[in-house]
Amino acid sequence: MSDKKTITFALMDPPYENARSTTALRLINIAAQRGYNVNVFAYEGAVGLPFTKQSPHPNAVHGHDADEEDHPLPHVWIEAIAASAEAAGGKLDWINCGLCVDERGVHEALDFVRRGSPADLWQWAESSDNTLVIPTK
Repeated sequence: MSDKKTITFALMDPPYENARSTTALRLINIAAQRGYNVNVFAYEGAVGLPFTKQSPHPNAVHGHDADEEDHPLPHVWIEAIAASAEAAGGKLDWINCGLCVDERGVHEALDFVRRGSPADLWQWAESSDNTLVIPTK
């Protein structure tokens, strides 16, 4: 039996709308850096987090071009978290709710993101050492 710990996160908030998404990505990153196997089930607006069509933009109000603005892109963070997990001997497994993806039209996700259903979250929760649900308000 492996002593490798697995933690599952269920996320529901979209990118850029509030601090819950940023906090969730920070918690996921900590677990990845510690070598945990990390499962993420994205539901509702959270399916937009690994959406690869997000792009940096300038900020005319501040007079910044896109490089100066250095706008954060969640899919870039998630890709870095996956690399951190691998470097620490763990893995990041991410499933987007398929119906939620269809409703929002965010089909272009990172290559390792899979399509699934709430049944996947149920299976992960049963097989994980712990599950953290970060709901919407």
